[in-house]
Amino acid sequence: MTAIRYELIKTCKQTGARLGRVHTPHGSFETPVFMPVGTLATVKTMSPEELVEMGAGIILSNTYHLWLRPGQEIVEEAGGLHKFMNWDRAILTDSGGFQVFSLSEFRKIEEEGVHFRNHLNGDKLFLSPEKAMDIQNSLGSDIMMAFDECPPYPASFEYMKKSVERTSRWAERCLQAHKRPNDQGLFGIIQGGEYEELRKQSARDLTSLDFPGYAVGGLSVGEPKDVMNRVLEFTTPLLPSDKPRYLMGVGSPDSLIDGSIRGIDMFDCVLPTRIARNGTLMTSNGRLVVKNAKFARDFGPIDENCDCYTCRNYSRAYIRHLIRCDETFGIRLTTYHNLYFLLKLMEQVRQAIRDDRLGDFREEFFERYGFNKPNAKNF
Repeated sequence: MTAIRYELIKTCKQTGARLGRVHTPHGSFETPVFMPVGTLATVKTMSPEELVEMGAGIILSNTYHLWLRPGQEIVEEAGGLHKFMNWDRAILTDSGGFQVFSLSEFRKIEEEGVHFRNHLNGDKLFLSPEKAMDIQNSLGSDIMMAFDECPPYPASFEYMKKSVERTSRWAERCLQAHKRPNDQGLFGIIQGGEYEELRKQSARDLTSLDFPGYAVGGLSVGEPKDVMNRVLEFTTPLLPSDKPRYLMGVGSPDSLIDGSIRGIDMFDCVLPTRIARNGTLMTSNGRLVVKNAKFARDFGPIDENCDCYTCRNYSRAYIRHLIRCDETFGIRLTTYHNLYFLLKLMEQVRQAIRDDRLGDFREEFFERYGFNKPNAKNF
């Protein structure tokens, strides 16, 4: 018995993109899908009911942060993450590896694991493949991620080769330490930076271990978009076609479409919630910064083509006022809109795959959004 099962529904004749469905112990969701990020067992300012209302079938939580606060024992005592946060749909937890490498200035990588300092109070901590599995088994997420090394960008071929080999050894240890394979699916992470030879080596190592799903890691870490797309073009075909493929840390509208075209099924990113907090919004006509003075007397919706709760009920002028006054309700409204926008975008992507016209959809969207312009503003 496997906890996670992927069902291929259709392949787009125009682009090769996949329409699929992932089955988990807490329900199924269609792919390609965007997963809102709930780092500390909450998607910032959103209630679980609002996430259901906007169509989220899966969210992501963070192993490292939940390990520190409130602690894996408390979540386990509560009956697992689903009960703790009152979310009855699917949850994916990352391994904590990215946070260890991005938040801690002082870290020492050894074969056994990583020594580093707690970013909150400076305490010495140690995270290993076994510990990452132990925490995630306590959290009870539907999809767990293997503990990997997250190398910097750019990195030399020599450094990256050693890193890929260590990630492969750690992946084996994760599989051995995983205590609940029947109700939690463990995904392996393909690394290798921008080097095709190393991506092939990583994919070969990890697919031989027969994980129920695979992630492409080490992208969206500062490399240009064309590099990310090129890496996906030679990496995605190395992954099994009967299992989900997850591109970690990607959430800009253009990359969601381009990633889907290159065979990716799952995406996550803090981008929509993070930029919402400073009043930056995704709209059908491009990026909108609602704090700008020109919106002070604009009583129209954020996006006239959007039917979300925010756009149905509140004006740009009102939301600008709330954001400028640091009112929490303003952040709730902008966050709701941005998440809704990306979830609906992925609905449109899935429909375009059904209709065999994702390439056309991309062109129309990029033209409308301004991504085709020479100095287009991205997020």
